[in-house]
Amino acid sequence: MWVPVPTRDRILDATGQLFRRHGYTGTGLKQVVAAAHAPFGSLYHHFPGGKEQLGGEVIRASGRMYLELFEMVMDASPDPVAGIEAFFEGAAATLEETDYADACPIATVALEVASTSEALREATAEVFDSWIAAGTRRFTAAGLNEACSRQLTIEMFTGLEGAFILSRATRSTEAVLLAGARAVASAREAGAGGSDVR
Repeated sequence: MWVPVPTRDRILDATGQLFRRHGYTGTGLKQVVAAAHAPFGSLYHHFPGGKEQLGGEVIRASGRMYLELFEMVMDASPDPVAGIEAFFEGAAATLEETDYADACPIATVALEVASTSEALREATAEVFDSWIAAGTRRFTAAGLNEACSRQLTIEMFTGLEGAFILSRATRSTEAVLLAGARAVASAREAGAGGSDVR
């Protein structure tokens, strides 16, 4: 049986898609309600703080979604090294499948508004902190010490986010695949995929 998606959820989903493709400043509220098939008034009903409130909620929801994806890929892999490799390969495939339109909206928004909107800077920082904490826990559980786990996680996510920028600009997955290879090498050097654990 078909169940209608609540208007608020449709607005969040549509905004997330638009942010991935156009960024925060490139996304207008009229675009949002059109994509969500929602009346304009419903946007301010659900998000009385306007675009900034909507942006913050979308950033946090997108951050949770990407973290769940990361966890799912890692859980399906035989070890952390294989998980990192699969994660980067999946990111490269998504870029190709969407004609380089869909990448992570978190970094895009952070680059755009971190110096102009404290609320959105805080939202992006919360997401990045949650990713770093999750990766650190995962690699620590694999036997690495906490400092090494945190360093590996930061290297992995900064490599991915920077590679997204290069890949979208050059319309090539080369940067994402190279960043993935570097993250895999770092994980191997740290002992995340074998018995040589620090």
